Amino acid sequence: MTTFSFSMQTAQMLIDGELVEAASGARYDSLDPCTDKPLGSVPRASADDMNRAIEAAERAQPAWAALSVRERGTFLRKLAAALMEHAQPLLEVEVQDTGNVISEMGTDIRRSAEALEYYAGLGLELKGHTIPATPGNIHMTIREPYGVVGKLVPFNHPLMFAAAKIAAPLIAGNTVVLKPSDQSPLSACYLGAMCKDVFPAGVVNIVTGLGAEAGDALVAHPRVKRLGFIGSATTGRMIQRRAAEVAVKNISLELGGKNPMIVFPDADLKKAARAAVAGMNFAWQGQSCGSTSRLFLHDDIHDEVLTDIVSIVQGMKIGKPMDADAQVGPINNRPQYDKTQSYVAKALEEGARLECGGKRPDGFDPDGYWYEPTIFSGMTPDMTLAREEVFGPILSVFRWTDLEETIVHMNALDYGLTGAVWTSDLTTGLTVARRIESGVIWVNGVGAHYPGVPFGGKKNSGVGSEETYEDMLSYTEEKAINIILS
Repeated sequence: MTTFSFSMQTAQMLIDGELVEAASGARYDSLDPCTDKPLGSVPRASADDMNRAIEAAERAQPAWAALSVRERGTFLRKLAAALMEHAQPLLEVEVQDTGNVISEMGTDIRRSAEALEYYAGLGLELKGHTIPATPGNIHMTIREPYGVVGKLVPFNHPLMFAAAKIAAPLIAGNTVVLKPSDQSPLSACYLGAMCKDVFPAGVVNIVTGLGAEAGDALVAHPRVKRLGFIGSATTGRMIQRRAAEVAVKNISLELGGKNPMIVFPDADLKKAARAAVAGMNFAWQGQSCGSTSRLFLHDDIHDEVLTDIVSIVQGMKIGKPMDADAQVGPINNRPQYDKTQSYVAKALEEGARLECGGKRPDGFDPDGYWYEPTIFSGMTPDMTLAREEVFGPILSVFRWTDLEETIVHMNALDYGLTGAVWTSDLTTGLTVARRIESGVIWVNGVGAHYPGVPFGGKKNSGVGSEETYEDMLSYTEEKAINIILS
């Protein structure tokens, strides 16, 4: 791997194998969540810049698809090795740009490398089928790449979503144009610098820009027939509408969630309390689509478990993200910070009980996006906080007695990404898991992703699943070939 230096102040995009500025020369700042001051800057791409990247990907795609699966896998493995080689400087960029604490974010880099390795090997399973023949004929299917794939990734795990989510389309023979979030784009630019040394020109392109200036050009380009987006349900629906205006496209969406976790009286209560805190992902300030932000505690154990949860959360250390012992950092950006504050105010107005948090912590930069992990109890299903995704560090706790009524409440929302069931009775666990309308359920667990196990949502939480064999197949089109022999 070629050694290179990366500067957050002069980060560049990757287009057609070159690190470049926007054609206009415009740049914009990525703000430090700790201080609200510029941390680095990246090119501010226009639609013309995005179109240039798409054209480069189109030129590169035939030669990339002509490589054997083993050869394409070799490139993915090279990128995985580069990620681990540069793990420490990558981690430092990622932590500073997101506000996520360094003690947890190393996992993202490792998982990115593992995903690239996984798909590099899985590519050999890109197989078609033979179909029972009609007399004198042979019928078969083959898998072919779409061509250019567009990927749009969010601010909460920008490096992992950028590096890991290009693996499936690349191994399937597509080239990729990736648009990172404008809120935390720096690690994607670092990734672009690595991809420049790993891949042939145009195979991977990473284009930074503000809002829809570049993103709309990617979504609306008629020759980008396959799109993958991770983010909010509102933006996901906008992407579906915009794409449909120009072409019929295959779009996978991993969107928001207002995910339930239910605890039965026979559960291991100490473990359940720790899981409730872990499932809220306070290490990245609750900014995770899969966070189990609605906690349903049975009346018999409600007070005991809630007390333990509050104790754990109050003992978490809020600190600067680069501090090794910090467990909670700042919220990623100003809009999310303001949104969190507004939901706390609304919950208090509607009668929820504030157990802890609900304010800025003392001792930090007053311009930073610092906010304490927050827990509300006394929640009822009609409250605003009970129905809407915050994407912030707020856990809502409900008291329940009637299981049938509670399942109705858990399923009442338009979201359906994850859920968790805690009980020592396997029959109860499986029965309730099957009744929760979500794409991913943990029984006596929470939050974990497992290789080869699909991750995706139902209802407004998304379309399609990722991290699986089927994810790889979704970046191919099936072609039927009928060989007429008679």
